[in-house]
Amino acid sequence: MSVVLALVALVLFPGGLFVIFGSLAFEYADRKLVARFQNRVGPRWFQPLADLVKLLVKEEIVPVGVNRGLFNGLPLAALAASLTAALYVPMAGIAPAWGFRGDLVVTVYLLMMMTLCIGLAGANTQDRFSLIGSTRALTQLFSYEAPFLLALLGPSIAAGTWRISEVNGYAREHIWMIVTQPLGFLVALIGLMGKLELPPFDAPEAETEIVSGALTEYSGRGLAFFHLGRDVELLVGLTLISAFYLGGLGNPLHFILKTLVLLFVTAGLQSLFARLRIDQTVGLWWRAGAVLALVQLLLLIVLKILGVRL
Repeated sequence: MSVVLALVALVLFPGGLFVIFGSLAFEYADRKLVARFQNRVGPRWFQPLADLVKLLVKEEIVPVGVNRGLFNGLPLAALAASLTAALYVPMAGIAPAWGFRGDLVVTVYLLMMMTLCIGLAGANTQDRFSLIGSTRALTQLFSYEAPFLLALLGPSIAAGTWRISEVNGYAREHIWMIVTQPLGFLVALIGLMGKLELPPFDAPEAETEIVSGALTEYSGRGLAFFHLGRDVELLVGLTLISAFYLGGLGNPLHFILKTLVLLFVTAGLQSLFARLRIDQTVGLWWRAGAVLALVQLLLLIVLKILGVRL
């Protein structure tokens, strides 16, 4: 019976199919919010699913001069990493499908796999737009990855554990960490937008400059898997930040409300700011984000030494 329950948790709920369809729903909500902020109608509710099905049934063209194994394997690796990361977070506000001591570090690195796979995918082709997009994606990676990790370390240090479920439980029993660690929350949210290459951090795939960036040569199933993996990463990232900074996730209602509030904020930021150049992203955010996160950590450590309860 325990084996059956484990398979249900991994394949159906809270993992697997639930994560896939949930991520498509969040993509629709994000696109709809951005459209309304820009005085547009936006897509209908089934548009993300229709786009996914359309790409899955289309022909996949492999360009000349690429490593076929890498070309076909990188989209699968990116999607698999995002889905695996979803196993360790309190999806839908219930206990994670799986967990272990130190799963926070593993989850952060699994979320980084998407950018690494996109960078390798662009570098694997001979198209100049793909190469430029790959260079930008890997360059931008260094600007947000360290601040994002530091921002997630704050709540884990306050809780005294590196296990996501235990940090979530600690956050539910104490004051919201967005109050005690506002700098960490800000860095985590902006870092997530950088990881997903959302505006204004979309220089790696700027349509007006380099077509689709590193994924210019992709079509069919490969492009569908990359897009789906990014949607899953959006859902996992919002869940992680909500669990750490917004008082934890104890039930599905908390999950829906808190993640949608964060999605509303990110959609507003996407509509509010113009695209940053890659040198602006790296130069500004690397300094500001890392410094803010380090200041927050230093304050937290000092307060812990002084015995202040957070």
